[in-house]
Amino acid sequence: MNWDDVRIFLAVARSGQILGAAKRLELNHATVSRRIAALEEALRTKLFRRLTTGSELTPAGERFLDIAERMEAEMIAARSTVAGEGDDISGTVRIGAPDGFGVAYLAPRLGALTALHRELTIQLVPVPRSFSLSRREADIAITVERPTEGRLVAGKLVDYTLGLYASRAYAEKHGLPASKAELQQHPLIGYVPDLIVSQSLDYAAEFSPDWHSTFAISSALGQAEAVRSGAGVGILHTFVARSMPELVPVEAATPIRRAYWLVYHESVRQLRRIQVVAAFIAGLVEKDRALFL
Repeated sequence: MNWDDVRIFLAVARSGQILGAAKRLELNHATVSRRIAALEEALRTKLFRRLTTGSELTPAGERFLDIAERMEAEMIAARSTVAGEGDDISGTVRIGAPDGFGVAYLAPRLGALTALHRELTIQLVPVPRSFSLSRREADIAITVERPTEGRLVAGKLVDYTLGLYASRAYAEKHGLPASKAELQQHPLIGYVPDLIVSQSLDYAAEFSPDWHSTFAISSALGQAEAVRSGAGVGILHTFVARSMPELVPVEAATPIRRAYWLVYHESVRQLRRIQVVAAFIAGLVEKDRALFL
């Protein structure tokens, strides 16, 4: 069995398309098709069903995917060992994170890591929707729930709170609600319900059973900016609101608690650059734990 064929199989399985895999691998479409055919011939089974919308794994392909990912993990570990990846950290690590945590918290702090390791490249990707570590859309993910499926390594990063906030200018002009019932007398800023990533983020009802956003924004930082502009009362991450001195807390409802998790795929567990970046993020959060609550 040719490892290059297995590598191409993984690319097609993860992209769901031969054309998409060809672009990612920088190969032409015919070469990818030919190598998949060669692998299927070597294994004496069909790995994909060709559809008008792309390529779908057969049951045999699903079983082989697990084997191929274990092979990939061993290959990554072997390359790391042979290359002697030690104190000199190099390569690229892509981090996928919600925009509140990724942009407001990580972005100002990751420069210290790249300053320590000049050969390391960090890619920070704010992700408003779900994405796949198994498809290598990111190397490390910050999630709002612990994953329950897939060959993933997950550790709780930190608890954080969300509360009600308004701008000082808004409070001076309109006053602040003193109870949940009074919230309805103010313009409310919140999220777009059908675009939330997880049910744990559908928390408006915990602040008021009658919550209705008059201004809904799919970005956590967008909501913070709208509240800061004086557009109304909104539900914001505590660690984001604390960075904006123009905001004041609204005590009409008790803050709620959620958690961030740090997750990566088992196949990259032995890569030192992944461990270094994961440890750096965990260390940052541990130092700033009080900021999140």
